[in-house]
Amino acid sequence: MTEVLIDVNALTEEMLSDRPPVILDVRWQLGRTDGHAHYREGHVPGAVWVDLDTELADPPTPEAGRHPLPSLSRLQEAARRWGVDDASPVVVYDDIGNLASARAWWLLRWGGHSDVRILDGGLAAWRSAGLRLSSGDTAPRRGAVTLRAGDLPSVTIDEVAALSERLCADDAAGDALVDARVDERYRGEVEPIDPRAGHIPGAVNIPTAGNLTSDGHFLSVSDLRARFAANGITDGKQVVVYCGSGVNAAHELAAMAMAGIAGVLYPGSWSQWSADPDRPAAGDSIT
Repeated sequence: MTEVLIDVNALTEEMLSDRPPVILDVRWQLGRTDGHAHYREGHVPGAVWVDLDTELADPPTPEAGRHPLPSLSRLQEAARRWGVDDASPVVVYDDIGNLASARAWWLLRWGGHSDVRILDGGLAAWRSAGLRLSSGDTAPRRGAVTLRAGDLPSVTIDEVAALSERLCADDAAGDALVDARVDERYRGEVEPIDPRAGHIPGAVNIPTAGNLTSDGHFLSVSDLRARFAANGITDGKQVVVYCGSGVNAAHELAAMAMAGIAGVLYPGSWSQWSADPDRPAAGDSIT
């Protein structure tokens, strides 16, 4: 896999080059709808607003989850609106440690556009460098990118169920299922949005926030490798990752890619699994 991150210094140099990147601002947080307003107040100059709910996902359903993978036509139309061409470098960021913007990183690579990087540290790193912000909306020229689905792997709910059964039977031959949500949701102590609390049986909890330093940068490659290894996650086996609705899981996959581990996304995640009463849940402690 090509480079995952770009730092502020490298981004400013590329912005002044003869091949500047398309910059995407993916500000989104669970339960909030003010991402666009915050973008308009101040963003990296030239950055285009991306609506995660409508451009990086198909409409939610109980059967598919809160953020189903977008159809290829939806994603391609959005990428063209952002100004992406086949040869365009793309840089994504947000203001929460890239927990949301990694979704755009994963989707564009899934769609066959490999030159996509995450701004390490996100908007906070840009501000800390003392660089100026632009306000209002950026109106990019229309791009002409052509995408194709499936360049990064994903799995269905039935494939996850089969993996879960093997894990619970201690017959998974080193394969793993990773739950990237905060630990209290994994343990089933709280559930703010999905139908049931708990986690998929057999999953190990590796919260995405632990991939970051206190200032929102990714840990070093060696620290990431150590973090995953401590949880039994190494390269060479199938590692399926899920979260609440397939957004933060992309951040986990980015961290795993940096660590040299090939991960697989379960897009429906807990929002899909928990909506099916026939799917078992472990760790539900809510009474």
